[in-house]
Amino acid sequence: MAKISRKLRMGMVGGGPGAFIGDVHRRAACLDGDVELVAGAFSSNATKSRRKGRELGLSRARSYRSYTEMVEHEASLPKDERIDFVSIVTPNHIHFPAARAFLEAGFHVICDKPMTLDVREARQLKKIVAQSRRVFAVTYNYTGYPMVKLARDFVREGSLGRLRKIVVRYPQGWLSTRIEIAGHKQAAWRTDPKRSGAAGCMGDIGTHAANLAEYITGLKIVELSADLTTFVAGRPLDDDGNVLLRFQRGVRGLLYASQISVGEENGLAISIYGEEKGVEWHQEDPNILQVKSQDGPLEVWTRGNPFVADRSAAAARATRLPAGHPEAFHESFANVYRNAADTIRARNARSRPEPLALDFPSVDDGLRGMIFIQTVIRSSRSSRKWLKVPK
Repeated sequence: MAKISRKLRMGMVGGGPGAFIGDVHRRAACLDGDVELVAGAFSSNATKSRRKGRELGLSRARSYRSYTEMVEHEASLPKDERIDFVSIVTPNHIHFPAARAFLEAGFHVICDKPMTLDVREARQLKKIVAQSRRVFAVTYNYTGYPMVKLARDFVREGSLGRLRKIVVRYPQGWLSTRIEIAGHKQAAWRTDPKRSGAAGCMGDIGTHAANLAEYITGLKIVELSADLTTFVAGRPLDDDGNVLLRFQRGVRGLLYASQISVGEENGLAISIYGEEKGVEWHQEDPNILQVKSQDGPLEVWTRGNPFVADRSAAAARATRLPAGHPEAFHESFANVYRNAADTIRARNARSRPEPLALDFPSVDDGLRGMIFIQTVIRSSRSSRKWLKVPK
């Protein structure tokens, strides 16, 4: 970890009353004690934003009525008072304009996924990030789990042999009825094309599954064939999807994401099969990585042990507690924040960040996510069997 001379000052856009993910981001960002929340525009409703600021112990002067007011005022403060970075945790349609405003004002940005509302915005944002020379991270948080990093390093070192097949699934059941019309805040915006974008389930959790597959294997999806369905009558966006995948190097795959799988909670899981071995990881049992072979016993690798650290420096860096003391969802976000924060510190000090600190999803990963969504939608609507995934 980079040497800490002071806490980084964090601002937040979104995460107001009734929000789920905002609290997760706040806890995760501050978990290691080297980041402090000092400002925010927590809601599009000025009164609610001010109220949330009070709840979080912020001054009225830095509990802003809008993100535009926040950008203007923070940029006017002396360098030793203004925020170092902003975390954007709003519905999807605010991601791009807010990120653009803060980047152009000289601030580093950490943004929730999916990165933008569409591919056009994503490509534009990539250019803005390059021009700004600021750190930009996307919170594909499942890349932050130690055993996901161990799986990636097993693939890198060739332990599985030549890869053949990837199966990634993400079933949930919470949208199996139309709860969005009953005032459920999280369901309401996720099923609204104006705020969510052109995809529902695939935009919300399908992108996590695609990102996880590409992160662990280092292979890009080059072609796909998708079938999206809206099972709940009256819902304008997909709530279930199945996608056949073709990766680089001839690897084949299958991805399914569903939010109408009754009884499922948050069942993200991935299996990767090579010529010699396979690995399997389940988000609901995240501290274990299974390694399988045809002529040997099942290996169960458990987080926090020295033998994991010996095989994966990234897994060791992402581990805070000894074996048998579970780490999970908040810590995965915290690992993304810590790596991004250490990179910001290095940039502020005009030095090079250590290589392990650069292990966080970037604007390129955010763009990949948006291209995946767009291609899945086009494929599902097309009569063609396969569509190429644009670069």
